[in-house]
Amino acid sequence: MDPIALKAEFPILDQEINGHPLIYLDNAATTQKPRSVIEAVKRYYEWDNANVHRGVHTLGSRATDAYEGAREKVARFLNAASTREIIFTRGTTTALNLVASGYARQMLHEGDEIVITPMEHHSNLIPWQQAAKVTGATLKYIPLQPDGTIRLEDVEAAVTERTKIVSITYVSNVLGTVNPIDKIAEIAHRKGAIIVVDGAQSTPHLKVDVQALDVDFYAFSGHKMCGPTGIGALYGKAKLLERMEPIEFGGEMIDFVELYDSTWKELPWKFEGGTPMIAGAVGLGAAIDFLEQVGLHNIDQHEKKLTRYAMDRLSNIEGLTIYGPREERAGLVTFNLGDVHPHDVATVLDTEGIAIRAGHHCCQPLMRWLQVSATARASFYLYNSEQDVDRLVEALVKTKEFFGYESIR
Repeated sequence: MDPIALKAEFPILDQEINGHPLIYLDNAATTQKPRSVIEAVKRYYEWDNANVHRGVHTLGSRATDAYEGAREKVARFLNAASTREIIFTRGTTTALNLVASGYARQMLHEGDEIVITPMEHHSNLIPWQQAAKVTGATLKYIPLQPDGTIRLEDVEAAVTERTKIVSITYVSNVLGTVNPIDKIAEIAHRKGAIIVVDGAQSTPHLKVDVQALDVDFYAFSGHKMCGPTGIGALYGKAKLLERMEPIEFGGEMIDFVELYDSTWKELPWKFEGGTPMIAGAVGLGAAIDFLEQVGLHNIDQHEKKLTRYAMDRLSNIEGLTIYGPREERAGLVTFNLGDVHPHDVATVLDTEGIAIRAGHHCCQPLMRWLQVSATARASFYLYNSEQDVDRLVEALVKTKEFFGYESIR
């Protein structure tokens, strides 16, 4: 895989920022879009734009075929057993809220347990807080090790016969930790619980097989995997989705409406009320085509190599602290440069044309666990190269000089 050649497929990356070639290292927040995805969305609006599942005219048929064709691609991409198990959503946040509201609030009772970890993104924390408050369930946490990983023996201890739901991120957006989802799923199922997985940071980078992992629900976002914003999906085992109630009501998700009651359509449409993000689904399908052409295994291997290179180079900067595991980790590096605020670090890097993330990354409990208020984060993708890392290191050295060595302790 040649990241330099792939970079040419992304029009936005061919520009200068503050007089420097753009180095985009904020991929954990959102990835850039290849020309093929942009053209697919453009082509839909220029030639096929119509509502789906309703009109019998040619445009309506083409739009419906494109929309449902994208669902088929998602099902294949995740190795779902059926397209009935793929619900289009606005993204990971909406998908997790759908499970917490449509499933958990029905199934949980006072005294039941929901088990999560302190590394969760707010999208996989707040919905469970709210579900616990409404149902009387208890929220429990699997403890983190000093390097930001979890131990299976701690999972065994946290998940009890009272646990009904285990919800966990596959890959931490701060620590880069890759959790052993298949083993956690086995523990959850053995003790009578279901497992919900936040796949926002794993789906763009790893080959995901929901049947092999044996997860019950799996959520992801299109914009983190070269697709448009405002589109994502929830995978759920059909038997669980059939037990769930929709949380949005209106057109398209109904079977029959009477004056005082209504019935719902079959899966997956009972969860997709109203006009969906059709163009987003088309773009997501094109993004899947692109990623499969590049190869998820190639992306994974490239990012692992690039992350090792970045860890080695960044570790040589005196006063720079790296968070998360040193070995098995995803393609991001979260750090602090002495006592320079991460926002100041990101601002100086921007003057060098380098885009990174700074802040609490929607993980405030994790920041408190790390005993910091915020961190800086450089996250990589298929179009990043060792030269990008070199530019980052050079810019961080300049940042260190700009603020003065005494600030770096």
